[in-house]
Amino acid sequence: MAVSCNHLATLLSSSIATSSSSHIRFFPRFKTLRLKSSKPRVSTISASSSSRSLEALIFDCDGVILESENLHRQAYNDAFSHFDVRCPSSSPEPLNWSLEFYDKFQNLVGGGKPKMRWYFKENGWPISTVFDSPPTNDDDREKLIDTLQDWKTERYKEIIKSGSVEARPGVIRLMDEVKASGKKLAVCSAATKSSVVLCLENLIEIERFQGLDCFLAGDDVKEKKPDPSIYITAAEKLGVSVKDCLVIEDSVIGLQAATKAGMSCVITYTSSTSDQDFNDAIAVYPDLGNVRLKDLETLLQTVVTAA
Repeated sequence: MAVSCNHLATLLSSSIATSSSSHIRFFPRFKTLRLKSSKPRVSTISASSSSRSLEALIFDCDGVILESENLHRQAYNDAFSHFDVRCPSSSPEPLNWSLEFYDKFQNLVGGGKPKMRWYFKENGWPISTVFDSPPTNDDDREKLIDTLQDWKTERYKEIIKSGSVEARPGVIRLMDEVKASGKKLAVCSAATKSSVVLCLENLIEIERFQGLDCFLAGDDVKEKKPDPSIYITAAEKLGVSVKDCLVIEDSVIGLQAATKAGMSCVITYTSSTSDQDFNDAIAVYPDLGNVRLKDLETLLQTVVTAA
């Protein structure tokens, strides 16, 4: 069914215009030379003590290793179909969140239960096989939300375990290059540990997962991104200076966490984050398919702090 929501349209009106996704985009993080070509060239400015050397590569998970949002959308829609959720209640078909709608929605309302709670509040509480009339009190509404979320979570796990989901282009090759070079490799995700472990064991395989030099999830720090705690903690565990760590993120929230920690950050965006402001990233790629470790090493060496 088509989704219509005036309030959401108002919120989305402030989105930044989408930039071209067909080329690599480079932005100066400090007062550095602007890199315009697809092959980064080394700055002729003397870097001396301010130069950076890639000693550790740190991946985010959702959006970087796994383009997860469409899988979450699929799991929500499967839950709506399974429980015959009609929203509005007069709708002849179960609720279905379109790709276009969800790309924007997931960046505005965080968390599964808050998403459904917000949506039903704006569009009317639905009828379903859980309640044959729209729930009118808080207890029944929470029961509906809990029932849908629990089923959706299990469905998402089934999708990840199905063998049909692959890591994003270039991720596994780049991880193998890092390990072969003797540099440190880490994954830092704001998601819950159980969710990240599920993704990593199924997408990069258990051997690679166990070979990580550091793995941190949202459960391991008090504050989540854009707070820099997770990246500062990772650098401490890796025994590497923050300036010699390079983070790969997909969203402005992750970018902010990395830069606040004092780390350089490369963006590999998704359809839902492509129009975000990545001005503080040292490079922006549509994916990592053509990115090699040597490219990232060269790129980091061009980051020169203004005197």
